[in-house]
Formats: sequence, C-alpha cells, structure tokens
Amino acid sequence: MTAADRQLRAERADRLCAGAYEGAGGPDAGIALVAVGGYGRGELAPYSDLDVVLVGDADVDRETFGELGSTIWYPLWDSGQQIDHSVRVLPEMVEAAAQDPRVASGLLDVRHVSGDPNLTLRLRATLLADWRRHARGRLPDLRELVRQRHGRVGELADLSVPDLKEAEGGLRDATVLKSLTASWLVDVPAADLERCRGQMLDVRDALHEVAGRGTDRVLPEYWPGLAAALGLDDEAAVQRHVRELGRRITHLSRLAWRRTDDVLQRGRAGRRRRPELDPIAPGVALSRGEVVLAPGADPSRDPVLLLRAAAEAAARDAVLAPPTAARLAAESAPLADPWPAEARQELVRMLSTGRGLLSVWETLDETGALAALLPEWERIRLLPHASIIHRFTVDRHVVETCIEASALIRGVSRPDVLLVAALLHDIGKGGVAEHSIAGAPIARGIATRMGFAETEVALIEKLVRWHLLLAQVATTRDPEDPASVEAVVEHLGSAEAVGLLVALTEADAKATSAQAWTSWRAGLVQDLARRASATLERGSVPPPMAFEEIEVPELARAGGLSVEVEAAGDGARVTLVTPDRVGLLADVAAVFALGRVRVRAARVWNQGEYAVSVWDVADPLLDPGGLRDRFDNIVAGRVDPAGRLGPREVREGGLAPIVVVRPEASEQATVIEVRTDDQLGVVHLACAALAELGISVRSAHVSTLGPQAVDVFYVQEAAAGALSETRAASAAHAIRERLTHPR
Repeated sequence: MTAADRQLRAERADRLCAGAYEGAGGPDAGIALVAVGGYGRGELAPYSDLDVVLVGDADVDRETFGELGSTIWYPLWDSGQQIDHSVRVLPEMVEAAAQDPRVASGLLDVRHVSGDPNLTLRLRATLLADWRRHARGRLPDLRELVRQRHGRVGELADLSVPDLKEAEGGLRDATVLKSLTASWLVDVPAADLERCRGQMLDVRDALHEVAGRGTDRVLPEYWPGLAAALGLDDEAAVQRHVRELGRRITHLSRLAWRRTDDVLQRGRAGRRRRPELDPIAPGVALSRGEVVLAPGADPSRDPVLLLRAAAEAAARDAVLAPPTAARLAAESAPLADPWPAEARQELVRMLSTGRGLLSVWETLDETGALAALLPEWERIRLLPHASIIHRFTVDRHVVETCIEASALIRGVSRPDVLLVAALLHDIGKGGVAEHSIAGAPIARGIATRMGFAETEVALIEKLVRWHLLLAQVATTRDPEDPASVEAVVEHLGSAEAVGLLVALTEADAKATSAQAWTSWRAGLVQDLARRASATLERGSVPPPMAFEEIEVPELARAGGLSVEVEAAGDGARVTLVTPDRVGLLADVAAVFALGRVRVRAARVWNQGEYAVSVWDVADPLLDPGGLRDRFDNIVAGRVDPAGRLGPREVREGGLAPIVVVRPEASEQATVIEVRTDDQLGVVHLACAALAELGISVRSAHVSTLGPQAVDVFYVQEAAAGALSETRAASAAHAIRERLTHPR
C-alpha cells in the first residue's frame, strides 16, 4: 500500500465522477463537480467513500441545478460506489465554512473533477482567503472541537483498539495541522508531518484490505494481518509502528496548538519583528512561550543544561522548543557518573511539576534527548500493557504516575525518592520475569548513576521491588490478621518506607484508571499502612541538633559579618558568623535570595552571643565581599527584601505550603516544620514572619528534597523559653500567610 496506489484509486474515482457529470449533460461554465475531504486530497483507501459537491455560481438556475445533481448521483450509486454528496452554490459554500470550523478545514482540500475549472479555482481562492482572514476568530472554536474529540476517543498511541482517524494522533489531527499551516499563523514541520501522515495512510489502506471493509479501528484480530501487509516481522512490531506514528503526530499537534494559543493570546499588537529573550536560568531563556537557549550558552561546557532547560519548561508549563532539545541532545557534554547534585535536583524538579511534565517529556522523547539521559527508557517505550484496565502504554503510565505523585509530596519524608521511584516503578516490564523483581536491580543502577546516596538508592530499589505490596496485601489478606501487617513490616522495614509506598501506591493506581483507586481500596491500603507504621520506629523531624564550636572571627567579634566561601563539589559552602539578634536569619537568607542563589541545605545555630550559619549553595563563584555588601544594605534599610521577595500565589494545580508545630521534638524550644515548593526566598519569608512576632530562631535545619523545601526551625521567645501553645499556633499561621498571600 503506497501513495501511488492511492493516486490510482483517486484517478479511477475521477473518471467515474467525470463520466457521470458529462453523461448528465453538465455544462462547461457556471457549474463544477469538486472533490473534498480525503477524496479531495487524493487519499482514498480501498473502501473509502467519495465526498463530492456539485457547485454552482451564485446566479445559477436553482431548479435546473438541483435536477442536474440528482442525474449525476444515480450512475454513481449504480456503480456500487459509496458517495457523500451535496449541491451548493458558491456563496453557500463560503457561508457553511464560516458557520463551522470543521467544514472550513475540510473545504481547504477542494479539488476540481469536472465542469468549470475557473469556478473551482475561484472557490478554492475564496475559501482559503476567508480562512486566513478569519482564522483568529475560528481557531479557538476548532481547538475546542479538537479537545472534545480527544476526550471522547482517547490517544491513539495508548488505546487498546486504536482509531486511526478520530483518535488523538490520528489522521484527523494530521488534517487539522495542515489547516493550521494554511492559516499562516503557525508553522508545522511539513516534511515530518507528511512522512507520518503518509505512513498512517499506508496503515489504513492495509487495514481496509485485512478487514475487507471500510474501518478506522484496529481490532485485536487485525494486528497479524497488518504486520504481513506492511512487511513487518510480527504483531509486536506493527503495534509499535502504529503507536510510534500516533505518538509523533500527537507531539506535532500539541506543539502546534501550544504555538497557536500563544499567537492568539498575543494578538496582532503582540507580534514583533524579533523574538524577545527573557533569561530565566543559566543558559536558558523564554521566547514567546518556548524555552530556548540563551545567547552564548554552550552545551558542550554545561552538561546540566539539558535538564535545566527541561525543568524550567515543565515548571512554567511552557514548550521546550524541539530544536533546542535536539541541539542539547546532540551537543551537550555527557553527564558524569555519578551525576552532579544539580543534575539530580533538576531531574526531580522536572518530575514534580504535575501536568507541565507531560509535554516536556514528550519533547525529550521525540528529539532523542531522553535516550541520552535515561537509556533504559527504551525497554518500556510504547510498550502496551497486558491488562486492559490500563488506559496508557507503560511509558505514558509511568509519566502519569509521576504527575499523580507530584500532588502527594507534602505528605512524605523524601519527595525526591518518591518521584524517582514513580519514574522507575515499571522499568522492569517488557521481559519474561515478574516486572517488580526485574525492575529493582535496574532501578538501583539508575539511582546510583543519578548520584543518590546508598541509603536513598536502597530505598528507591525497595519501593520498586515492592510497589505492588500494599495493594496486594490490603485487598487479598485479612487486615485484622497480624500476619498481614507482618508481611508489610518484613519487606519495608521502616515507617519512612511505608509512608513513601502509600503515596506510590496511590499515584500508580490513579495513573492506571479512574476505577483503580476507589475510596474502598484507599481505605484498605491506608489502614494497613497505619497498622504497619505503628510497629515501626517513628521520626518525622530531625532530632535536636548538636553543632561543633568554631573559632569566632575577629570581624564578627567587632560586630560585622564574617563570610567564608569554599568550593564544594559543583557548588560552594558559605559560613557566616555575626552577633545574634531577632530577625538576623531573615536578613541572612535574603542575602542569598536577592542574589538568586539557590540554597540546597543550611544549618544555623547559636554560639553564645553569636549566630553561625553554614549554607550549601549551587553557585560556585560567590564573592564574599559582594555577600557582605548586600547584607549591610539590607540591615541599613537601603534594600527592602520584602519588596523584591514577596510571596507567590500558589500556581494552578500547585501545592499549598504546610506549616506544622512539632511539640514532641524538643523540651527547650518549639519546633516548627515548613514544607513548601523550593523557590527563592522561602527561608527569608518564614524568618521574617517570626521576627515580626519577636520570636528568635535558635537553630535551624534547612534542606531541599527534590522539588520541596523542608525547613525545621527551633524557636524561642526573645527572653528564652519555648512558645506557649497559642503563640506557636500564631507563629505557624504567620509563616503560612507570608508564604501564600501578598501583604
């Protein structure tokens, strides 16, 4: 089945239709018989209908015109050919296109068959000019129709019974993309689109031959015949081929619509001769809603640039420009083994972004960039699930699991471990062994390469190995039987692992199907987890912290700020010492936030009348003098951190901060735990809220776990002593307000 076969079918249909027109006495002027839709594009499959329209000039005699149409249709029916026909004058054609964007899109493919060629030419020119003139008004309606169809039919690459025409990534989408290109508002990679569309048409032609009828749905029994007709090895090969085409057209479609949305939002006044570049991270910029390389960025010298660009795109729900991803895949220096901390952090940040992850992950996959980061991905790529309960292929299911897990990170001790386990939980599929057993050592190797510490590697391996445990035990064993709890305790071994597995179980189920995580199943799993956790050691916050005494520098003794910077891996360790006071930590934290320095971890403690803090940061080139000058400007009031580091509203679909008082954690101080999105200024905002209440931070443990900042503050009244219950509640409320609502 080739394009030449389709062309021959179109030529035979043209001769049939032209013969019917001439046999009915159709005139050479004022009336034309035209082909539209797939027939107009010359893409007839073996059992396709013929879409034809008899078009007349505006002044044609309606009665004679209608009779001519009836005379033409009879011989076509008698031939046994299925036809979809209509009779319209040219203004009616234009009006129909104006009323329905689907009609307008379909009529762009009008082609002359017989009659007046000048009329057909005028019709084509009028319809195309009208489409371009009114595209800004019609494309939103077409976009909504496309969304509804996708929601109704599903995505071709993931369907157990793919629909080659109507599904997302099918032939209908390919046709819509041609219409978008015709609007002149957005570009679509024409060669890539035509290649995929042509190959999908080949599949449909073969499907018609195998089924012996006109159909677009690939039933399970058709796969072997399709493989033979297309010259592929077996059923698995043809399924992968079809799903690959669907995935590619889906990617092109989503990219085109994102660009269309950007054009429509900017409007005519927003168009510029040159795209503006807004720097958003080292080596990365934003241009018209797409993440691209900043001027001067050199991928060969920055191995983390690919992950940084991908994480920024996902966090902003922006397009990762495919040419940028392809260039980064081809030119980036290879990541070290193990990865540097920044690379691991950017990967986890990308996985935590919710729905923003999907389009970025697709771009990484389609451009070959993903293979460089995670070569093991190929074993599950486009792999169908054996169970029909799954609504996605294995690779897409894994991405959906990460999306679901991103909503659960506030409730676990290690969000980075949860997200990487979600990414790898099905990596063992595709072989003959049970996938959780096969996947555990693969996950261990990947987590080790990513640079996780051994304890974290073991935890990720354990979660992958036992990711089905809670669901299986909760739904197949007696929850009252101590042996049920013992089965969980034996394999998991810690309350931390139990908490992480509860979240992974929920994310996995929700990504499977809407029916896989019912309130009944959730109750069973959570009850079992509570019973297991009760038998294991608890520890939700760090224990009271002990710190080594340091030699207080002379500058600090004189009342100034002592700053020492030393290299630490791919970042730096900064030690600050200065006389202690209420509000000091807020000012110190502002020094880093105003300099856009990303803090990975920090420890803060009191040493007599001095405050000591050690900060692990991502910037290896910090200037001690510059940090000291910024601190002096903040203290003197020449710089107002509040005006520059105001809280951000929680983004749509984002997670609100959690602020909890931990009364059991210390007898000498009140412990407040803050969990929120990792972003600049979190420590400053929290400490500023405490300072306004006259509360002193005696020590603190600041850490970044993947996408989440987990900050634990040991606080006291200024005159020393733990806070009262009322004061502690007020402090927690003040921090929460400062992190979520503008002042």
